[in-house]
Amino acid sequence: MATFRAPFLEGGAQPIDPAMAQRLLSAALEDGGEYADLFFEYSASGSFALEDQIVKSANRSVSVGLGIRVRRGDATGYAYTESLDEPEMLRAAKTAGKIASGGGTAPASLETKAPAKRYHEQASTLGLDSELKVGFLKRADVAARAYDPRIVKVTASFVESVREIRIATSDGVWITDRQPLMRFGVNAIAEANGKRQSGSSGGGGRVGLEYFLIGNRKPEDHGKEAARIAIDMLDAVDAPAGELPVVLSPGDSGILLHEAVGHGLEADFNRKKTSNYSDRLNQPVASELVTVVDDPNIPGSRGSINVDDEGRPAERVELIADGILRGYMHDRHSAGHFRTISGNGRRESFRSPPMPRMTNTIMLAGPHAPEEIIANTKKGIYAKRFSGGQVNISNGDFVFSLTESYLIEDGKITAPLKGVNLIGNGPEALSRVDMLGTDLELSDGIWTCGKDGQSVPVGVGCPTTRVSAMTVGGTQVG
Repeated sequence: MATFRAPFLEGGAQPIDPAMAQRLLSAALEDGGEYADLFFEYSASGSFALEDQIVKSANRSVSVGLGIRVRRGDATGYAYTESLDEPEMLRAAKTAGKIASGGGTAPASLETKAPAKRYHEQASTLGLDSELKVGFLKRADVAARAYDPRIVKVTASFVESVREIRIATSDGVWITDRQPLMRFGVNAIAEANGKRQSGSSGGGGRVGLEYFLIGNRKPEDHGKEAARIAIDMLDAVDAPAGELPVVLSPGDSGILLHEAVGHGLEADFNRKKTSNYSDRLNQPVASELVTVVDDPNIPGSRGSINVDDEGRPAERVELIADGILRGYMHDRHSAGHFRTISGNGRRESFRSPPMPRMTNTIMLAGPHAPEEIIANTKKGIYAKRFSGGQVNISNGDFVFSLTESYLIEDGKITAPLKGVNLIGNGPEALSRVDMLGTDLELSDGIWTCGKDGQSVPVGVGCPTTRVSAMTVGGTQVG
């Protein structure tokens, strides 16, 4: 079994020890910076793609480098290097420090911190045999094709990575973390009578191959589910248009919460007063049924982290409680502005500075049985799977497309629908939540969040949720 270890860890070719980190921090602060941090990162990733029962691609990549940030007041200097030779790192440190001028600040002595343990450090699949992973893809392909003869095309993918980080800060933090990540996915296309529809299924997280042993997560299960959706959608009818009740299914529907509400609760937007939630702490912003948290503690979840990318402990943040806005998600900069603690500073890689980002953003369960919510909806839309959408952070307006949805008629889920878009406003939608299920679920590890050109893995989740009225963009009037 191959091993993947960062060169800056103990035993590496050139380990970065506290003495070297102190030299780099001193160089970064010598022009008068008030604070500096070092972000060492080693990332190894791989992927396999199967199409029409043939392995179409197999890739491996490695990235290593150091990002250095210096702050003075609200001004930030940032530089990075892909070389871990000390002269190159010192040059990057001094470049970042040029943001400041004046007397230098001496960094504090580094104190080793132990991160939380929310995933197994050895869970990475990268070192496992390639044929085993390709075998998973083939099993999913066979299961999807066997589901129905109308399945005409199947693609499957396995994406894996391990990220090792070491963070040193001028206020004395010295911490190391190793973050595995895996995602498995299947897409099936069905054709019949001139119609063509697709379906997908997948999941993963900060887990190893034990993922496939839990619940309905075998490669065959994902293959069958992708085929089921594609076949069901062959019978999809035109979606109604207008304002209707919308029932969000548990799990994946949390992506609407993440995009339409979560980004507006990231503190950099609120520090700049560009969010719809700016200056609204301790005010009602949602139905009294609604409680929303950002929680990095969930073992093995895609969005979970032991420590954020600024070396701060990542902890659960209560954002909305019983409809009242209680907090934002902070990085170190916004936490200083709001005089609170941080733990949501995240970055795509050492090439990028950190910013406030979500981890696992979840709406907590409510008092209603899921079947009760459906039974009490005379006519509406059941939203099961989302593809993507657009959101305006400043006012919360959104448009989302659905890949799997159904009509609700007289308290029963009936015909599958095609061409469904949900149009609305995040805060307004939360204020219209009038029934909330007991069946909280997390999405099965498929989502990646983009912000300002940076992507990070995230988790989402929610129970069955009814929004009393939302604009449905469809082609059938009535």
